[in-house]
Amino acid sequence: MREAPVDLGPPQRRAVLAALAVDVGRPVPVEALVDRVWGADPPEGARRALYAHIARIRRLAERLDDSGEGRLPVLRRAGGYQLDLDPDCVDLHRFQRLAETARDDALSGRTRAAQLREALALWRGEPFAGLPGTWPARMRETWRRQRVDAAVRLADIEIHSGDPAAVVGQLTDLLGEYPLTEPLAEALMRALHAAGDSGEALRCYAQTRQRLVEELGTEPGRRLWELHRRILRDHPTTRAPARAHEPLPAGEHPAAPAAVGPTPATPATPATPIPVTPADRDPAGPPAEEPRPAPAGPRTTPAGDGTPYTAPAQLPPGAAGFTGRVDELARLDALLADLGRHPAAVGVSALSGMGGVGKTALAVHWARQARPAFPDGQLYVNLRGYDPSGTPLPPDRALRGFLEALGVPAARVPESPDAQVGLYRSLLSGRRVLVVLDNARDADQARPLLPGAPGCLALVTSRAPLTGLAAAEGARLLALGPLGAEESRELLAARLGAARVAAEAAAVDEIVVRCAGLPLALAVVAARAAARPGVPLAGSAEELRTAERILDPLDTGDPATAVRTVFDWSYRTLSPAAARLFRFLGLHPGPDADPTSLAALAGTCVVRVRAPVAELTAAHLLTEATPGRYTCHDLLRAHAVELAAEHDDARAVRAASRRVRDHYLHTAYAADALLTRRRHPMTLAPAEPGALPRPLADCDEALAWLMAEQSVLLSAVERPAPGLDAHTWQLAATLTTFLERQGNWQALTDVHTAALRTAEHHEDLAGQAAAHRGLGLARFQLRDALGARHHLTRSLGLFRRLDNHPGQARTCQNLAKMTWAHGAPREALQYARRSLEHFRLAHDRGGQAVALNDIGWYLAELGELREALEYCRQALPLVQATGDLSGQAHTWDSLGYIHRHLARWTTAVECYDRALALFRKTGDLRSEAIGLTYLGDTHEAAGAPGPALDAWRRALDLFDELGLPEAQALRTKIRTHTGTHRTAHPA
Repeated sequence: MREAPVDLGPPQRRAVLAALAVDVGRPVPVEALVDRVWGADPPEGARRALYAHIARIRRLAERLDDSGEGRLPVLRRAGGYQLDLDPDCVDLHRFQRLAETARDDALSGRTRAAQLREALALWRGEPFAGLPGTWPARMRETWRRQRVDAAVRLADIEIHSGDPAAVVGQLTDLLGEYPLTEPLAEALMRALHAAGDSGEALRCYAQTRQRLVEELGTEPGRRLWELHRRILRDHPTTRAPARAHEPLPAGEHPAAPAAVGPTPATPATPATPIPVTPADRDPAGPPAEEPRPAPAGPRTTPAGDGTPYTAPAQLPPGAAGFTGRVDELARLDALLADLGRHPAAVGVSALSGMGGVGKTALAVHWARQARPAFPDGQLYVNLRGYDPSGTPLPPDRALRGFLEALGVPAARVPESPDAQVGLYRSLLSGRRVLVVLDNARDADQARPLLPGAPGCLALVTSRAPLTGLAAAEGARLLALGPLGAEESRELLAARLGAARVAAEAAAVDEIVVRCAGLPLALAVVAARAAARPGVPLAGSAEELRTAERILDPLDTGDPATAVRTVFDWSYRTLSPAAARLFRFLGLHPGPDADPTSLAALAGTCVVRVRAPVAELTAAHLLTEATPGRYTCHDLLRAHAVELAAEHDDARAVRAASRRVRDHYLHTAYAADALLTRRRHPMTLAPAEPGALPRPLADCDEALAWLMAEQSVLLSAVERPAPGLDAHTWQLAATLTTFLERQGNWQALTDVHTAALRTAEHHEDLAGQAAAHRGLGLARFQLRDALGARHHLTRSLGLFRRLDNHPGQARTCQNLAKMTWAHGAPREALQYARRSLEHFRLAHDRGGQAVALNDIGWYLAELGELREALEYCRQALPLVQATGDLSGQAHTWDSLGYIHRHLARWTTAVECYDRALALFRKTGDLRSEAIGLTYLGDTHEAAGAPGPALDAWRRALDLFDELGLPEAQALRTKIRTHTGTHRTAHPA
């Protein structure tokens, strides 16, 4: 690759390339790219901006390729883009490969050290420098840990091979970059001590301790502290009478010596290397199960009323292999930092999320890391808010447990709940205590257990959002969602080992998808796989894929960890209306829903569905992903299907399914009518009562609805509902114009393939005709001439057999376009005239207008410009009268084409400008790109190279966005035009 830096432009463009480089050699979905560059709340034009950035990266890549300076190929892949390079061309991947290879204990220490040195040499400053946002920050933190891990492992090898001085410089520099990273300080201290410079090792400890106390308000961890003690014992200048080496009181830290290190007259002598255990190599800090020493450990002291105070340590063990949650941990750290800056404050944080999403694991993991900040103890209670028994733990019982843990004898616990709260808060007065209230049912259950003492912090977890605590107690709310794909892989690697996970990447990817980021599900799969080390992970993936009920392979037999049971705990708390709506969620085609479709599902009005939706959202059984749009986790949907089969009458289930499918079908049908302003070839059956089709006022509203519901509509076609087979092809037919204008040929192929399969199975000729027409359009756009002709000819024959004039008219129109594109304009003209005849027989004025324009276009292609102009002028008032914006756009485009060939440049430009404005309004991206190309040709012919180049570049961005082959020819034209223009104007 090229060594000299390349100016990519603004930070967002650099972020796009970085987002591709992280997954070099693999396709990255567009949604993932948008999320990485713009975050969870992208602006409205994010996708268009992404396509524009990729187009400019491609142009830069072409210049690099032409100059011989390197390659940077960005390829279009299904649903996304791929940076097509050898991973070793990207420093990150080369670093990770070398670091992973160095883990092989079969290699010699010298070889492993060389691999690690080469890996660490690849670091050149901060990764993603200058790129803002959550994703770059999360990646920087992940890679920082990997870098620290590699440096610490290299230090281990060099120290044990007898050359500790070789890593002192590198560790010193790294500790300068990451001064609060204790594993680095520990590795440097061991290297210095082994090299004979124990005094410098002790100074390193003193400096690190000072930074931790000043910046984090915490003492060093136990491993660093114990290493310091061992060096003190070994260092001759710090040796004191034996009494000085007696064990310190529990929890106390020795003060750093005022002056340490060998005197000038004492030569440094190498010391015996201090051994390091595998646990010592954790770059993230001490393992959760090892307590950090606190400035003041467990003790008994008088409380304000004479009651003895005992510092408790009730935190449960941390989850094995805890991974991810970088953002959430950072937010909790920020709360702790704020508490340090405002010592009079009481901190409260409430973690909420669906069952199994890992709230307890996160809370306990963070709490164990934060223990040094709470030297007066840590309290923990499971409030059993969603326990299988259905009986939450009463607050007074939890209080009694806390008081006993704080050293209050049972006989001295007051009877009155208010008095218990008073004593509890009195005991905490003037102390720093962390209180973890796990699995709270609601704010009222948690509120009496909140500490009132400044300097204390309460961490509450619940499946409810606990907004009451935010309103009354100022709690900071933190909603926990599923893990991302990379975090899910990390969890599996932590449980099963990186080597096993890396060896079966495809199976792991499938497991990640089917567990949908739910930590509990991933943990269950990992536990079952760990119990069967000889069984490939592909077997676990197959179990999830083929299970009759997807939750069966996620059942451990233990109610506390069985995914189905954990979901049931939330379901049992719902009101009847919310429970019924939840059961029907499995009937929704997904992936998200608006309130109107949920009302149709429930068979009620939008006003009445709001309360059940709010209840489901509060219980994290629904998630409001964006304002007014709700999603349901895939595994929750599977559970809803099971519950509906168990609790609901089959007729009620069928009616709910029909209502929601009718809602989408009838609204899409109305939207298509507004977009085309032509009579549709099919007629729908009346909608089921309660389907609530959306009223659409105009073309803009129709297009907006189709854009918002596109993923749901595609899913409804590709996941047909039992007994509603006609809906499959009818919905596909209503989406044809929209998908064609969007240039989404793959979706057009997919929906009509599903439609044809269903229609053929049920011998539905109308469905077959519509599906063949849709497939013909798709094959035509995908440059499959034979396939396009086959499907369109079959469609025309079926519509003729059905005596369906609107269907014949549209199909003749498509055949005209296809034959024209393949160099047969006279055949195209014949099809266009037949199309006009069928539109007249169908009494479709809008269709007639479009056919007149088509005839004018093909006449213009044949050079008969005067006759062509007459047909297009006939078409324009007709298409304006029907309000068909797309038809108007194409007619203005034809007029521009005709005037261009008549050398009427100014008139042609005016026509193209009017056409382009309408193409943008109707969302017809492909026609807009073609129109911009023609506009550029017109400017060029008129002797205006600057406007020509601008129009072509705008067209190229759209062609690239759509992944169309026209891009390459236009790119060549721009390059040639630019070179010619520079030659002609050397200045």
